[in-house]
Amino acid sequence: MSEITKAILKARESGGCAFVPYIMAGDGGLGRLKEDLLFLQEAGATAVELGIPFSDPAADGPVIQEAGLRALAAGTTLKAVIEEVKAIREDVHIPIIFMTYLNPVLSYGMAGFANDCQEAGIAGVIVPDVPFEESGPLEDCLRMNGIDLIRLIPLSAPEDRIRKIAEAAEGFIYAVTVDGITGVRDSFGGTTDGRLEQLKEIADIPVLAGFGISTPDHVRDFGRAADGVIVGSAIVDALHRGDKEPIKELISSAKNIAVPAE
Repeated sequence: MSEITKAILKARESGGCAFVPYIMAGDGGLGRLKEDLLFLQEAGATAVELGIPFSDPAADGPVIQEAGLRALAAGTTLKAVIEEVKAIREDVHIPIIFMTYLNPVLSYGMAGFANDCQEAGIAGVIVPDVPFEESGPLEDCLRMNGIDLIRLIPLSAPEDRIRKIAEAAEGFIYAVTVDGITGVRDSFGGTTDGRLEQLKEIADIPVLAGFGISTPDHVRDFGRAADGVIVGSAIVDALHRGDKEPIKELISSAKNIAVPAE
């Protein structure tokens, strides 16, 4: 069982759900990364999804796009992020998951990227612009280094495709709750809970819901239907404004919720 899976199951066993915040590496400068990670760890995050800034982030909404542009303007590179994580990893005990696009990985070199991620203690990698059918080479490189390739599955996908991707998934399944890009939303489709339950029946690893989740009520609602949640834009915005209280409230909302009996 992978480090990520263990952390998620531990959160579930404690009576709540897993909470994975997304932050943009280099937003505010890489020198702030350790402070942000330690804050999230202390606040009770299960793991952290660490975004790598990219000039064409197709899956990201405006808040995360702007954070990426700020990070790029500060000179943040994939290599620099890996080196910074390596330097601070001894103090960060929760799993770190990279969220990057394929071009930076190819520019870095797929094998070298996987090896350096392993040396930095990266537990998982998400690459949203790699189609499932073309993910084999990256998956092989990561697996050789003990790193999970996290799969995204849109809840609107046909059942046969959901089953195919779920069978290959590692760490957890990233259930995409809406069609489109990331970002704060007020409402979700009325069939979301049923689709999450269907996905959980198919999968043999935890299922986390993400995209659009931004309020404590969202966290509690999705946390009851899934094994955990991923929150991005609301976290990125709060850190940019220097207001950590909403983040503490979001993480706290994942604790002690009524989750379905297994």
